[in-house]
Amino acid sequence: MAGFALKVKTKSGQMVVKGLNPKDTIADLKHKLASLTNIKENCLHILAGYPPKPVDLSINDATLESRKICSGDTLIVEEKQLVYSEHNASCEEPRHHIVDSQLGCPGILMRKVVPADNSCLFTSIGFVLSGKVDVDNAPFMRQIIAEAVSSDPDCYSEAILGKPNSEYSKWILKSDSWGGAIELAVLSNFYGLEIAVVDTLNAIINRFGEDQHYAQRVFLVFDGIHYDPLYLEPLEGSNIQTMFLTSDEQVLQQAEELAHEAKSSRQFTDLERFSLKCLVCQVLLKGQIQAQEHAKSTGHMNFGETA
Repeated sequence: MAGFALKVKTKSGQMVVKGLNPKDTIADLKHKLASLTNIKENCLHILAGYPPKPVDLSINDATLESRKICSGDTLIVEEKQLVYSEHNASCEEPRHHIVDSQLGCPGILMRKVVPADNSCLFTSIGFVLSGKVDVDNAPFMRQIIAEAVSSDPDCYSEAILGKPNSEYSKWILKSDSWGGAIELAVLSNFYGLEIAVVDTLNAIINRFGEDQHYAQRVFLVFDGIHYDPLYLEPLEGSNIQTMFLTSDEQVLQQAEELAHEAKSSRQFTDLERFSLKCLVCQVLLKGQIQAQEHAKSTGHMNFGETA
């Protein structure tokens, strides 16, 4: 079929796959993607649709049209975790989200700690999407945000961004720039997911994309400085759950209880006492006020977390 093309997004960039047609098979698609991404065929993990859902790659002779993959679709391609055994090395699905499980699946909502490297927001979102911690997700997500912001200067004005649109679009690409509400809103729209952030400082849940009525929801926890992803550890079975139906009120209630428990036990960062380092002149600072004063006196705006 002439003109059949698929957009492909990976953590290393975007590309276009051509030379396929609806009657081609999953095996043909895997061969194409493996050659383009340098990911082994048995390690490919593909998300498609809106919101993105995993594509069943288990039947090699299934056609693309049977998997509802059409020309113009966007595929998100990830790499499964490599697992070593005594006999061989193989790829397996990460402990992954279960989007079609029974509502109210009994389990405990738990935090997965990710590195405090100024990209914790992006690593956390990567975890709830793929079920694994991958610090290499950040550049791809930063690029998504920069493109979304720069393409809509009316929506993302200086008043919203706190700096000129062009300046922000360059700033967010830097590895030491922190993500927050703007970035969460952009990524919620890009992935077609509601992102619920459990704010332990104020004991509230901020829901990004709530007004879009997405079918699925993921959870992060924010302590005032650092983001971590949340997942459901089931009371029975081995698969964790990181993605939930937005109609699942039970897990939302559990997240609200977690927010109140965290606040009462002071599981949040004291903004007046947390440690920072100026990444321009390397001076150590204590608390938000010192950071603001340093920025005002020096013009330095890039700060990093310190232990």
